[in-house]
Amino acid sequence: MMKVHECVSFLLVDDTQVLLEKRSKDKTCDPDIVAIPGGHIELGESQKEALFREIQEELGVTPKNYHYLCSLYHPTTEIQLLHYYVVSFWDGSISSFEAEEVFWCDLSEAHVDTLADKVALSEFHRLKGSPILPNLTA
Repeated sequence: MMKVHECVSFLLVDDTQVLLEKRSKDKTCDPDIVAIPGGHIELGESQKEALFREIQEELGVTPKNYHYLCSLYHPTTEIQLLHYYVVSFWDGSISSFEAEEVFWCDLSEAHVDTLADKVALSEFHRLKGSPILPNLTA
């Protein structure tokens, strides 16, 4: 059986916008595509620890309000299990440290290139405003 690589992905949401990334052409997994930012969970790390570390490494911000959304398998050059989180408040200014670029996109028009990210965005739309995703009015 193939090893599953666990990852965290984060939907930074600001009112009706979501932050997406254009992945670098030299990335091993999913090069040169538009995706929800994220990264691998390191050995011994919890999902929350990975979420905080990856957001800091990739975007230079610290989550202040976040909610678990869903977990989805994503077969790429490896089998990934992506744990998606919605982050609605953060400290700091967003920068792009690992992606080619990051950009805000209207949630209703957000175009991502992987099926897992498409399903995660669909789950966000389905659950926003529910007790599962409180404090999100987008």
